[in-house]
Amino acid sequence: MLDKASQLRLNAVILQVRPACDALYASPHEPWSEYLTGQMGRAPDPFYDPLAFAIEQAHQRGLELHTWFNPFRAKHSSAKSPVSSNHVSRAHPKWIRSYGKMLWLDPGEKAAQEFSLTAILDVVRRYDIDGVHLDDYFYPYKVKGSNGKWLDFPDDATWSQYKASGGKLSRNDWRRQNVNDFVQRLYQRIKAEKRWVKFGISPFGIWRPGHPAQITGMDAYEDTYADSRKWLASGWCDYFAPQLYWPIHPPEHSYTALLHWWADQNTKKRHVWPGSKSAAVGHGWRKEEIVEQIRLARREPGVTGHIHWHMNSLMTNAGGLSGALAKDSYALPALIPASPWLDDKPPAEATVRLDPSANGGELKAGWAVAGPEPAWLWVLQFKNSGTWTTEILPGRQASRTWTKLSSRPFPDAVAVAAVDRTGNMARPTVVQTKPAARPRPTKP
Repeated sequence: MLDKASQLRLNAVILQVRPACDALYASPHEPWSEYLTGQMGRAPDPFYDPLAFAIEQAHQRGLELHTWFNPFRAKHSSAKSPVSSNHVSRAHPKWIRSYGKMLWLDPGEKAAQEFSLTAILDVVRRYDIDGVHLDDYFYPYKVKGSNGKWLDFPDDATWSQYKASGGKLSRNDWRRQNVNDFVQRLYQRIKAEKRWVKFGISPFGIWRPGHPAQITGMDAYEDTYADSRKWLASGWCDYFAPQLYWPIHPPEHSYTALLHWWADQNTKKRHVWPGSKSAAVGHGWRKEEIVEQIRLARREPGVTGHIHWHMNSLMTNAGGLSGALAKDSYALPALIPASPWLDDKPPAEATVRLDPSANGGELKAGWAVAGPEPAWLWVLQFKNSGTWTTEILPGRQASRTWTKLSSRPFPDAVAVAAVDRTGNMARPTVVQTKPAARPRPTKP
């Protein structure tokens, strides 16, 4: 998957590591996920840490690795194995609510919120991740009971405690406040640990029906108590990726109208990276839908990227999507845009040396950053016959060798610039590979 991401010139991947209060990494707080071995709590054998492996392999390819957590889901309806003895549903059953066919942590339980915060911050602290990602699951999506009526989330105990403590909010506002508190605290605590680790959220693509005017659909504000507009407007995230999983044209779910509306809510000038339903290509959608969505996102002021859901559609080239992206949308490499609210100081300029081989068959360029801040990535550019080619290389790669061929001579010039962990790029250092030709003397 990482090879394919690199080949397509993607620049980040989002890996789910905590599906349901379990872990696809070596956690001191939660059991190993059953998705690894078929049994919750059983470690991989022979042992390896999937997250550590993914980070190392992504960084070797110059890709960012963002870890995707589900903060409150405790057991999925499709779970195959029994919960292990150290799972939260057995260790702290008072925090658990059964809703539909799943188990959930109650967001109204402050101790349950702290439990999830601890699990996420443990990963921030111990692993060299580039981002923390939450999707659209906070309070669960509503389900119906056997009588066909909508079920309310069973949080009577925590609601009663809130009222007894003097709380004045309505029940729905209180639920929204629980989620708001969690989002804000998570953002602040990530920054206290590692300021460069980005925090992103991909909520349901509609904040509320009627925003903008023609939009209809689920009311996530009332149904899952997600006041997602507030998170963006308050600056409680570094990137905001609303799930715009609809095509461009139907007005009631218009990708274009929703994209523009969300961009208008971005008063703190964070990144807006809309999610596209790439998985629908080959299943009712044509590849042109996604290619055009990317074009629209690039034209929308304040929108600085996009996200594909999900990787399988790119792995299989469903409906020709990967081929179209490689040819059109991703014909050139792209850096993840800088986040100046985290850091706006570029790294120092690079020093570049050129070492031609003794026989003249190879030219090697080597480089290093001249200042104390290490390079996270390098932007390497080289010019042949007046045309510049750009490559984005991982920070650990500090050289590039060209072999002289009749059809591909050495470059005329090489430029190198360091990029830091928050996307700031230094001023390029440009080195001519050939001495400039001396002007011929003119006749008197």
